[in-house]
Amino acid sequence: MGLVYADIELTNCEDVALARKHVIGENEIRRLNLNMLVDSGAYMMAINETIQSQLELPFIEKRKVQMADSRVVEYDVVGPVNVKFANRKATCSAFVLPGDSEPLLGAIPMEEMDVLIHPLRQELIVNPEHPNYAVLKMK
Repeated sequence: MGLVYADIELTNCEDVALARKHVIGENEIRRLNLNMLVDSGAYMMAINETIQSQLELPFIEKRKVQMADSRVVEYDVVGPVNVKFANRKATCSAFVLPGDSEPLLGAIPMEEMDVLIHPLRQELIVNPEHPNYAVLKMK
């Protein structure tokens, strides 16, 4: 299977909360539309420093991650960030990769949105068993 990309909207959750309280206007909510690599083998979402500077997501902590080549690297974790694909939404945190590294959508936000990678079409799709809303497993 080749690489799969999807159009994803990222939104600063703090901005959404401020807009609900009428502290800022809806037009001031920081959001970006991105074409992200979909990687079901990665747990979390990863953005890069450029995306982080545009969304200004709050710093949560530093965490160590093991890379595919077994190196352990420490990255900032930021969030919360709203993630939207088609008629699905998730709220999660994200690792911040250096520079303009390729952003990626991992398994945790994919599970929350109840989306799948269609192997033949090589694209991200909403779960056809639940086309109108996400269903999460609680067991």
